[in-house]
Amino acid sequence: MKTVFAAVAVITLMSCSAPQQQGTAEVKRLSATEYKDQHANEKKAVLVDVRTPQEYAAGHVTNAKNSDFLSGQFATEMKGWDKNKTYYLYCASGNRSGKAAKLMQEAGFKKVYNIGGFKDLKNTGLPTADSTQQK
Repeated sequence: MKTVFAAVAVITLMSCSAPQQQGTAEVKRLSATEYKDQHANEKKAVLVDVRTPQEYAAGHVTNAKNSDFLSGQFATEMKGWDKNKTYYLYCASGNRSGKAAKLMQEAGFKKVYNIGGFKDLKNTGLPTADSTQQK
């Protein structure tokens, strides 16, 4: 009787822990250098700056679209994005872009990468722009 109870307890504990481990895939992370060297010229990929509009205006990677994570703009806009495209996200440090990438993964996007912070991207020599350079 004790053996049956122990076996049921073990099976119950194992079945409770399995769902927590599933679906916890890590967000794919690329360094600024890896992005520049391997992916910066992808024609069909989408580069997204998830910083605030003020941060974006002060400087951003050329051709990056701005979608503010903190304001909720990002969560709203991503609902209309093509889940089959590849997305590269960055912010100031990699924290917000990591959270945004996780949100995209949970929504069913398969090819999402956190490429870190703007300063690191800029330091690799990627072309950048600011609001004074915009037409």
